[in-house]
Amino acid sequence: MAETLGFFQAWLRSPLRVAAIAPSGRALARLITCEITRETGPVIELGPGTGAFTRALIARGVPPEDLALIEFGSEFAVALQARYPAARTLWMDAARLDTVELFDGAPAGAVVSGLPLLSIAPRKVRAILMGAFDKMRPDGAFYQFTYGPRCPVPSHLLGSLGLEAERLGGTLANLPPAAVYRLRRVSQAAPPASAPALAPALAP
Repeated sequence: MAETLGFFQAWLRSPLRVAAIAPSGRALARLITCEITRETGPVIELGPGTGAFTRALIARGVPPEDLALIEFGSEFAVALQARYPAARTLWMDAARLDTVELFDGAPAGAVVSGLPLLSIAPRKVRAILMGAFDKMRPDGAFYQFTYGPRCPVPSHLLGSLGLEAERLGGTLANLPPAAVYRLRRVSQAAPPASAPALAPALAP
């Protein structure tokens, strides 16, 4: 109850930054982390807020020391640092992710985003995605939830960054109902099929 009240108060102070009146529920936290395991490697979390996704990541086996928590809200950052001292909590704008080194330079296996992308300017969304994918392995995935009916990253922006989005699923057991998308680099095009062998020419 105290966590929910604190989240609501943060929303009252900055509704565009927080963009929800309550923390993400357990069903959404399970959905957005369902493909992540200890074997995924380091994980970057953007906008962890009160730590709903952080708890789910740890429950999935990700060690706290393999977590980088990027939080712009000072009230949330202070609480996260106290609650997860082994994780690296950075009080900063996620659009500046390219300015910091994480995990001693080792690439992350995934990024989990609690950012309200629909209320963020397109130029800033581009910077967030570029910074996130720059910190990940080539096969890394960016997980984003949304309250909207479609992927919160427009198709033209995905295309310009060489990314593709896939809907993982949705949950009604959240306030409000939400869906989760996985963003990845576009797969390399399959090589063209070999041309059929030509029949030998007939002798004159």
